[in-house]
Amino acid sequence: MPIVIDRNIPAYSVLQSERIFVMDKERAVSQDIRPIEIAILNLMPTKKETETQFMRLLSNSPLQVNITLIHTESYRSRNTEAEYLGRFYQSFETVRNKHFDGMIVTGAPVEDMAFSDVAYWDELVRMFDWTQTNVTSTIFICWGAMAALYHFYGIRKHPLAHKLFGVFSHRKEHFDMPDPLMRGISDEFHMCHSRHSTVREADVRKDPRLKILATSHRAGVSVISSTDHRRVFVLGHMEYDRDTLKKEYERDLQKGLDIRRPFCYFADKSDNAVNMNWSSTANLFYNNWLNFVYQTTPYKLDP
Repeated sequence: MPIVIDRNIPAYSVLQSERIFVMDKERAVSQDIRPIEIAILNLMPTKKETETQFMRLLSNSPLQVNITLIHTESYRSRNTEAEYLGRFYQSFETVRNKHFDGMIVTGAPVEDMAFSDVAYWDELVRMFDWTQTNVTSTIFICWGAMAALYHFYGIRKHPLAHKLFGVFSHRKEHFDMPDPLMRGISDEFHMCHSRHSTVREADVRKDPRLKILATSHRAGVSVISSTDHRRVFVLGHMEYDRDTLKKEYERDLQKGLDIRRPFCYFADKSDNAVNMNWSSTANLFYNNWLNFVYQTTPYKLDP
């Protein structure tokens, strides 16, 4: 089954060119199917690239998936034109009375700031609390994961001496009875990271409401879930494209920043060829999540 999005959004033509089954909203309404409703709160400055990455993963499913893109009202992106946001995104106020099967909260380039100093923090807290009653399961990514762990569980983020940047090996936990979100994923798998902060594994393990699903020797605790899977925290980036880290690396070099070559990312010393070894994990993980949501959520979302 397809992912359902506006045919004018850039992701539509990108996914079509990749032979991914996408459907526009006009055709979707003619089908007698209860689709999965997924909201994406996109906090990234590279909104078009980020939304395409997540739509690609959500499209790889036998379920019909409707996507609602959300932006913050208290802070407007300087990197995405207002016309684009007005055309394809909705504010929290316009969706706060709706219910969603699932939601994704992306990362944001504000790691060096205290949470309370982020311009949209108060609005974000309202959205976090709203997910408890209006969303079956929410995935929080990178900074979004650290922000949600702090808000819901009081777990603090800690600065790293150097940016955690590259592709890192991870190990699943609970081999005897695999978590539903990790079903089919190899015991050892890879995931991208690009962040300046982390949360401490010991702090997560202290809270009985949380379950660690995967850790990394170099990247630390990386995939966490609440015991009921209503909240899922991914400290890395399964969704990244082949060239995402390359673009970030070249951008930081041009800015003269102290950036190290991404770890285990380039296939040779030329900085051209990329060894993309995380995509199968990403597809499995998001398929597992959609399947969990499909089996858990009520048929009728709105009471």
